[in-house]
Amino acid sequence: MKKHPFSGFKNFLILWSTQSLSQLGSSMTAYALTLWLYEKTGSSLSAAALTICSYAPYILMSIFAGALTDRFDKKKLMLCCDSFAAVCTVAVLALFCTGRLAGWHLYLLNAVSGLMNTVQQPASDVAMTLLIPREQYQRASGLQSLSRSLISILNPLIATAVYSFAGLKLVIALDLGSFAVAFLALLLLIPIPQNEVQKEESVLSLAKGGLSFLKQNSMILTLILFMAGVNLVASAFDATLPGFVLPNPKGGARILSLVTSCSGIAMIFGSLLVSLLPKPKNRVRVVYLTMFFSLGTENFLLAFAREPWLWCVGQIIGWVLVPVMSANLDVILRTSIPLPLQGRVYACRNTFQFFTIPIGLFLGGFAVDRFFEPLMQRCGNICWLTALFGSGKGSGAAMMMGVLGLLGVLLCLAAGKRLRKYHYCDGDGAE
Repeated sequence: MKKHPFSGFKNFLILWSTQSLSQLGSSMTAYALTLWLYEKTGSSLSAAALTICSYAPYILMSIFAGALTDRFDKKKLMLCCDSFAAVCTVAVLALFCTGRLAGWHLYLLNAVSGLMNTVQQPASDVAMTLLIPREQYQRASGLQSLSRSLISILNPLIATAVYSFAGLKLVIALDLGSFAVAFLALLLLIPIPQNEVQKEESVLSLAKGGLSFLKQNSMILTLILFMAGVNLVASAFDATLPGFVLPNPKGGARILSLVTSCSGIAMIFGSLLVSLLPKPKNRVRVVYLTMFFSLGTENFLLAFAREPWLWCVGQIIGWVLVPVMSANLDVILRTSIPLPLQGRVYACRNTFQFFTIPIGLFLGGFAVDRFFEPLMQRCGNICWLTALFGSGKGSGAAMMMGVLGLLGVLLCLAAGKRLRKYHYCDGDGAE
């Protein structure tokens, strides 16, 4: 009898689907609170600070959070962190209903929620490893990419619609309802196997263990640092995109929404592709070649294109292979890191791989506003610059896209030279 493609990980499917529903609810609340705060303050910086407050603990405390993950029961940690995050959401609702909600409340509560996510994320990663059969790692990663893609598309649409027609209360109520479903499913339906729990070591000692593992495993460390560079370029692109599309005569808010949504649509197709693809011969090569294709095409296409449909094509090209990269990187980590070390190593990965995102967001916006736009205004009469990047406001952002494309290509070439010596195929080892 032919084995069913999804046999052997029913518990993963329950956990994945319910946690994805809860993540959608949390994302909707975060988006609605951003809209609410912007309406109150009229400041983009004030609204962006919400993301910074939730992201800062994730970067600063991840190493120690991973040590906690390896020391304590994964299921209890996840339930505890989800409960604290829900309490923060209830506090927001209570403050809003009493008319006392202020911006500083949101910053503080977002920081607490971010801290809880810092602990919950590595615990969830290890729990997934414990639940997923080894031969299903790639398919499971494709499903996780699919849910992230759907959330990125549905979150702003649903949150905006509910917030506009029913207000913040209903958005938060939906969030709490999705939390209840995920909490009860994890509590009652999903037994998470126990791996070796290390209680005899201090948190500091466990954190050092994660760093030591990365130091001793050059392939994984090189991949993480490569992805940190990719995140730097990608986040700078995210900061540049609005300044490129919004002032363009053929752009505007509606076109920006369309172009942005194309990335989520592309990732859905990429996630489905991952679930169907066979195991590659060398997953390391897949990681850097997919990123070389993405960074070496999208930025240049947007930099030199003048038509919105080409911008959409650029987004699709740039994002369709991201789930393929993510799945192969995920399999490398899950199969090469021993289970007792996964929590602390994943947490170290979170710090080293994602700390470049806020840096890229800042540098991208700063470079466009303070350097490239003024440069194009001064040099707009140079015909070859105009031919490449256009004229008027937004041409500086187009030049920035071109620079990011060049940086992305150089990054991938340099990383490819280093990564080419490694061969990895599901535990066969690095050579």
